[in-house]
Amino acid sequence: MRVLSKSQDADPLRDLSIDYVEMYVGDLESAAFDWVDRYAFTVAGTGGSADHRSIALRHGRITLVLTQAISDQHPASAYVASHGDGVADIALRTADVEAAFTAATGNGAGAHRRPTRHAAGGPGATDSPVVTAAVEGFGDVVHTLVQRAPGEGPGLPAGFVPVLRGTGERGAEVGLTDIDHVAVCLNTGDLGPTVDYYLNTLGFHDIFEERIVVGAQAMESKVVQSRSGSVTLTLIQPDPKAEPGQIDEFLKGHQGSGVQHLAFSSLDAVRSVRALGRRGVTFLTTPSAYYELLGERIDLDRQRLEDLRATHVLADEDHGGQLFQIFTASTHPRHTLFFEVIERQGARTFGSSNIKALYEAVELERTGQRGLQR
Repeated sequence: MRVLSKSQDADPLRDLSIDYVEMYVGDLESAAFDWVDRYAFTVAGTGGSADHRSIALRHGRITLVLTQAISDQHPASAYVASHGDGVADIALRTADVEAAFTAATGNGAGAHRRPTRHAAGGPGATDSPVVTAAVEGFGDVVHTLVQRAPGEGPGLPAGFVPVLRGTGERGAEVGLTDIDHVAVCLNTGDLGPTVDYYLNTLGFHDIFEERIVVGAQAMESKVVQSRSGSVTLTLIQPDPKAEPGQIDEFLKGHQGSGVQHLAFSSLDAVRSVRALGRRGVTFLTTPSAYYELLGERIDLDRQRLEDLRATHVLADEDHGGQLFQIFTASTHPRHTLFFEVIERQGARTFGSSNIKALYEAVELERTGQRGLQR
């Protein structure tokens, strides 16, 4: 495992951040209800045309856009047929879309949609126009580039009509704040080219890499991050020489590369998990042996350890500090997409040692050997 340094060179892509994430879905009402009822998102706006319907949802600074095709002409139709519901667009905000688009395509990014200026309008909308363009990403995922007025807060996709209602109260108890990172599963052999694509075309940095071995399974992982530090992609591919594992299962179910999970940041993971659990969100459970071993590798006070045990939240640490994380059980019909809640207390990495620790804990639980390890 190694952590790589960043360059601070300025370019037109230096300020990229996540503006919104768009998911293509087969049933708009059902998907929207799930996010509102279980994850405490609120409806922020609606959009659509002759070939699709969309709803924008918000929680903290997170904006999710759900889109259902109502015609075969819309790309959501083919996407859902191939992958099921999933992430199709990670929209990136920038101060100058035309300059960013020109820089990215000049560096080799595939042009998906050329810069377009959209007039402002609609009740409650900003007076400032929105400029958008789009470039290709990985698999069937694209990146819409979005330009808004300087200092403008979270916005809506071009053409959306805002829904005028309070947006902060529903999510206050759950307390999700932002998108920490996006985890991507790639076909074998695509990891290096995908990393190079983001470094060369969008000015990202290669900040972290490691090989993860879990029993007879193995995977390669690299993390790329925008110059601003606001956009982080964890890229993973399976090792074809090892036994098939969860990454292989994702690629089979998703029919190719795609987003495995979105990680939502929280200031208090235990609090968020308890609130989400009361709303019906199901999380992966952790064997008790994990917590019996946890205190031996991380310095935690007794109450914190018991809170983690009670909520099944995992803990890890690196040179920067600690992090606490947990993954939802996938409710996707293909068992592909799921979500993560993560709290960082200075840590910059992604809890990879939890994979090994969980594996060891399961083995101890299975064989009844816990007492031999204490």
